[in-house]
Amino acid sequence: MTCSDVFGQYSLDLSSAAGIGFLLIVFGFLLAIVAMIVLAVKSTGGSSGGKSAGVILIGPIPIIFGSDKQSIKAVVILAIVLMLIVLVIMLLPSLIGR
Repeated sequence: MTCSDVFGQYSLDLSSAAGIGFLLIVFGFLLAIVAMIVLAVKSTGGSSGGKSAGVILIGPIPIIFGSDKQSIKAVVILAIVLMLIVLVIMLLPSLIGR
């Protein structure tokens, strides 16, 4: 079964897929830069009481860090949601092919 059998008239060659991937990466970087600028403008002038947390996904393994338990819980939930979205996207071609 080929990709054209599954998606019919919608075909995607390798150069188009690479271009879409590159544009998504650039969009992600731009979104992160805009978010940092917005947060810097909205900051109240100090980090005394600011809460922060983050997650680094290396493959399926999340590395989670944060300054307080509430922020870490929020990031854990977001990491689980992100991993589920990636899992659905990875399994989508096999589910559509049935």
